[in-house]
Formats: sequence, C-alpha cells, structure tokens
Amino acid sequence: MAAIRFELESKFGSTYGEDEARALIDVLNKQAPTSGNACIAFEKEFAAYCGTEYARACSNGTAALFLSLLGLGVSKGDRVLTTPLTWIATAAAGATLGAEVDFVDVDLATCNIDASQIEASLTANTKAVLPVHLYGQCCDMDAILALSKKYGFGVVEDACHAIGAEYRGRKAGSMGATGCFSFHEQKNMSTLGEGGMITTNDPALFERIALYRSHCTRVHGASTKYCSLDPEKFPVGDRPWWQDFDDCGYNFRMTDIQAAVGSIQLRKLDVMNQRRIDIADLICDGLEDVPGLTLPTVQPGNKHVFHLFPLRIDAAEFGMNKDQFIATMINEHGIKIGTHYIPLHWSTAFQRRGFKRGQFPNAEAIFECQVTLPLHPRLTNEAVDYLVESIRKCCRR
Repeated sequence: MAAIRFELESKFGSTYGEDEARALIDVLNKQAPTSGNACIAFEKEFAAYCGTEYARACSNGTAALFLSLLGLGVSKGDRVLTTPLTWIATAAAGATLGAEVDFVDVDLATCNIDASQIEASLTANTKAVLPVHLYGQCCDMDAILALSKKYGFGVVEDACHAIGAEYRGRKAGSMGATGCFSFHEQKNMSTLGEGGMITTNDPALFERIALYRSHCTRVHGASTKYCSLDPEKFPVGDRPWWQDFDDCGYNFRMTDIQAAVGSIQLRKLDVMNQRRIDIADLICDGLEDVPGLTLPTVQPGNKHVFHLFPLRIDAAEFGMNKDQFIATMINEHGIKIGTHYIPLHWSTAFQRRGFKRGQFPNAEAIFECQVTLPLHPRLTNEAVDYLVESIRKCCRR
C-alpha cells in the first residue's frame, strides 16, 4: 500500500531510464555544451515528429510562447486573445510584450477555448489568438484557422499539455503559425525538469524566433553561432569570425544535456502517451457508473494524450463538493488531487487589468466543480485500481 501511495503522490510527469542516463553522460564527456550538436539533432527529430519544417529548442514553454508572439511582431497597442482556463504563462506572454490580453470563454464539454465565441471578440488590432490544447486534447483548429485566414491574425498553439496529441490526423503544434511545447518535469515528456520547443513552417518567422532566442546574434550572416569557417568559402580579407547583433534579444537557449535527454524521451513518447490513454480508459471504466461524476469528453477525430485527467463533481449527486472531495482523498486515502486551473481573470494580475468575476461563466463553472486526478506512465494497474476504489468510497449516495 505504501508503494501504491508513493506512485500516486508523484502526480504527473514522464519516465526516465538507463537510456537517458547514458545520453547525459555522453554529453558530459563532451564538456556539456549549450545549444550544440545535440540540440540541433533534437530540433530536427522534433520537427519530423510534429510534421513541421522547423523546430527551435528553448529554455521552457513560457519562452516558447513569448518568442512566438515576438516573432509575429506583437507589441504595445496590439491585442491577444486566449482562454481564461490555463496556466498564467499563456496570457503573460502577450502582457509582457505590452499587448492587451483578453479572454474568450471555454467550451463546457472540452474545457478548451470556444471557437464559436472568438469572432465576436476580435477587433482591428487583434494580432494573435492562443488556443490552449488543454489537458492533452486539441482545440477546434479548423474553425480557428478559418477565422485566422479571414481576419489575418496569427495562431500560436499552446501545445504544452498536448505533445503527441492529434487533431484530425494532424499533430498538435503543426497547424498554427507556431506551436509551443513545454518539457517541464510534469509534462508528458521532459528534459531534466525544464525545456521548451517552438515549431513552425514559416522560414521567416523561424529566423526571427531563432535570432531573438539567442541575443539576436549573427556570425557572418548566420543566425546561429554554428557556421562554416572553411577558408575556401571566404576570400582573403573577409572576416568569418565577425559577430554582430541585429537587435537586443534574449538568452532562452537549451543545453545539450537537456536536448540529448529530449531525443531519448521523444523516442519513448508514443509508448508513454499510450500508457496514459490506457490509464484514462481504466479510470473511466471504473467510474462510469458513479453518480455525480462527469468524465472527460474526447471529441471525434481527436487523439487525447491525457496530460491531465479532469473530473467534474456534481455535489448534490455525488454527496460531497469539490473541496470536501480533495480533503477526503488526501486525509483518508493519501492521494493528492489537482485543481487545474483557477480562471486567470480572477487573478490579481488580471483583476488589476480590469477583469471581473462573472465575465467568463463557463470557465468559472468548470473551476468550481472540477479536479484533476494523478496520471502518469509510471502508474501500475494496482495503483489505478486503488485510485478508482478510493474515489468510489467518497461517493455518499
């Protein structure tokens, strides 16, 4: 029982093994460079996996979102739309660039941004829309991309929850102007606790993102410090070592140690995601007859990779409310339950920007009754059974 509870205490995240250990030691033996050959290899592998032309590794998912908006030219006076039901990094990316951030309410079934409400929120200065593929399921991308084409705004996919997810046969992160990924320790794959990636099919946008990721550095015309110094390619008097800066940029680089581990994690990703899907199926099978519980909705044509498992509680039917459920699960069963997320327009940061409670009723209603269950590929079937039985015991009906 102690072992099972330990599995459930580690609520989220990936799985590391000997392959990652060997990759790490190999890069250490090469003096652990930053953004070297391992990063280049990881970027190519990641782009191929997602089905995009380009990928650029960065320090975290927040940096990926920031650089994507920066690449699209978002600045003061522009407007950015996203969902109120997400981690603050999604909205902060636009706010820190000086843009006005506004929210569009969510779909009650999926918890994703409600594409049918976006058009009414568009203005002449809307520069970008950030759909968040929440919990591991893609948004209604056809509808969002149709609006993008009609009104000319950029679409930045926040795919931090959804690496490996699919929308009608297309991978998350391959449909918008850019896709943004996080390799934080809690995500479906990780690069030693932190890390991120940006995907795109636009060469000019990729170039701009690549520049700002690393101090806007150019070495003899290349937007990377890795360029050819073959003397036959440079006439006498030329300066292949000359370094220039196009603008004042940032240091959002990934290290080779992280990238080497990322390459191993990427090879394991589909297997780890399938285990998440299998666990979600076991939980659904175990809870489908419990009164007062609403299980996740998977839209037709979507591959949901269950970064999180959302569970909605009807207090009257279940016999206890969300707060009572969370307390009972930890105190009586030793299982810590998540709450993803408090609506961003309730936060101090956005209350100061003029938002008020009641503006996005769907997001608020979901938050009041929804929890997230522990789910990661390390969970054994015995641990899943214990989780399901513990939830069933909480039902007072």
